[in-house]
Amino acid sequence: MPIRRFGGHRSLVSHSQPPKLSYGYKKMNISRSGYRVFSANSTTACTELAKRITERLGVELGKSVVYQESNTETRVDVKESVRGQDIFIIQTIPRDVNTAIMELLVMAYALKTSCAKNIIGVIPYFPYSKQCKMRKRGSIVCKLLASMLAKAGLTHIITMDLHQKEIQGFFNFPVDNLRASPFLIQYIQEEIPDYRNAIIVAKSPSAAKRAQSYAERLRLGLAVMHGEAHHSESDMADGRQSPPLSRTTTGHTGLELPLMMAKEKPPITVVGDVGGRIAIIIDDIIDDVEDFVAAAEILKERGAYKIYIMATHGLLSADAPRLIEESAIDEVVVTNTVPHEVQKLQCPKIKTVDVSMILAEAIRRIHNGESMAYLFRNIAVDD
Repeated sequence: MPIRRFGGHRSLVSHSQPPKLSYGYKKMNISRSGYRVFSANSTTACTELAKRITERLGVELGKSVVYQESNTETRVDVKESVRGQDIFIIQTIPRDVNTAIMELLVMAYALKTSCAKNIIGVIPYFPYSKQCKMRKRGSIVCKLLASMLAKAGLTHIITMDLHQKEIQGFFNFPVDNLRASPFLIQYIQEEIPDYRNAIIVAKSPSAAKRAQSYAERLRLGLAVMHGEAHHSESDMADGRQSPPLSRTTTGHTGLELPLMMAKEKPPITVVGDVGGRIAIIIDDIIDDVEDFVAAAEILKERGAYKIYIMATHGLLSADAPRLIEESAIDEVVVTNTVPHEVQKLQCPKIKTVDVSMILAEAIRRIHNGESMAYLFRNIAVDD
């Protein structure tokens, strides 16, 4: 065996068997670098978005079975190995939101116990996002859901247009809150004739920032509607106006706080001129449409000759399709973050914009470790 000298030391080198440890290590890294895309729902309407995303990525949808047993328990069977891989779970939220949440939790936990490297949830519409603030004696359900997802094994979330951007602070792992505004703005420019004669409308002052972003990008005017027809946040039935129980006390009787004047909501008014214009109402969620129908009637009275509604998430619950069809609304444009094919059959005014492109690109960039800044170019904090 030949002897070589390195810095005064002798080393034995064998030419019969070259070391192969490094090659085996590289091969192990290659096998761990794959990724799979699963759908956490087996219904046709909910897997449509997952199929669009996998087609854009050029991969096959992961083999799994999600079903309800006879006692309505959720069962998930993963039919292939996921060891050491990045797993993306696409979950669109149908009308049965609680079942969809359980499907996502059970699938995430199944993949976690199957030794997946990372589990990323692709949840375009994040459920319970409206319950992100303490209201009266309720609870912040959105925070509870964030904790449940982390406990089930999720390590990252991709979502779109959260109802409040501060929801990202509920999670102890990264959350990418994508925007649908580029696709909706493109629809306005390409599908609305004479959109230069349009005006962007905020249905309430709280939606003014989102509407202002659209108006600035389209170089259009802005109108804001003030006053609301519903009283969902009234304290009338809360019990806080009830007098305290009379009891005999000795000593300090407590502080006398100044009385607050009760809020009195004014009738709906429009700040801005919409006469002879196309009115485009901007919002993030359209669920119960009574407020939108009332706003459309006011805009018609003020002289708007066409009324469009642009929203990211089209939940369209209850009899929303019928109300839209019978209203002064000309068109409702939503994205495919939530399945709504049944509603479209009931109401031809509902149109869909596909956002699978940006979701697929987010998946590709996260897996490859690339920057997500490209997907947020020209996006301001208030958008």
